Amino acid sequence: MPLFVPKDRKSLFRQFLAGMYDAVVITDPNGHILEVNRRAVEHFGYIEDEVVDKPISFFIPGLAPEIVKRIRKGLDDGHHMMIDANGLNKDGSKFFCEVAVSVIDLMEPDDLVFTIRNVERRRRINSMLRSKERAFELSQAALFSCDREGRFTNVNKAFLEMFALESEEEAKSKSFADFMSDDPLPANFAKALDGESSLVGIVAETTDGEDNEEVEVSLAPDYDGRKVKGVVGSVIKL
Repeated sequence: MPLFVPKDRKSLFRQFLAGMYDAVVITDPNGHILEVNRRAVEHFGYIEDEVVDKPISFFIPGLAPEIVKRIRKGLDDGHHMMIDANGLNKDGSKFFCEVAVSVIDLMEPDDLVFTIRNVERRRRINSMLRSKERAFELSQAALFSCDREGRFTNVNKAFLEMFALESEEEAKSKSFADFMSDDPLPANFAKALDGESSLVGIVAETTDGEDNEEVEVSLAPDYDGRKVKGVVGSVIKL
């Protein structure tokens, strides 16, 4: 069912819109702007008088009249619709956004409400995380993370190769102490849980019976906010 706002509650509804985090644009059934909330004014850079009676494509260029007509038809059963789009600011800059469209009886029956959320920051964060994951996997250093009990939670390909492990699942069945029990590594692991980083060189036994080799082991706390949730580290052959 469309959202129905009685006439004596329109003022309350506008107060609600003014406090919303998302930009909200209310249009007539054809997509012409009737009203915007404070967030939309801040977001797009226009005051309300500059945009009233403009098409919604003024803010979201992809929402041409024919698209609005199709959206409106799809909302006949009282559903809402989510759209990925590009927003356009007054200064000409564009940003990626999510737009929720639904029907509201505010000025007239079947008006439309467009709720617009800028997700550019989320996209940048996701892109950064993907880049870090790729770098983690491609690193020539053996990289790993452990929980507070020392169980491996994540390892890269170089770690699997260094310790002759078949898969990440096999690594996760092991613990830090299974591979790095030489002094001072257990003590350095405990220090990492207390928030201290360390870097130490040791002579490690090889898995193939060849001569021992020198490696450098770096350990650091793995934070979740301010709380240390485990330990991250690297092992590099010298």
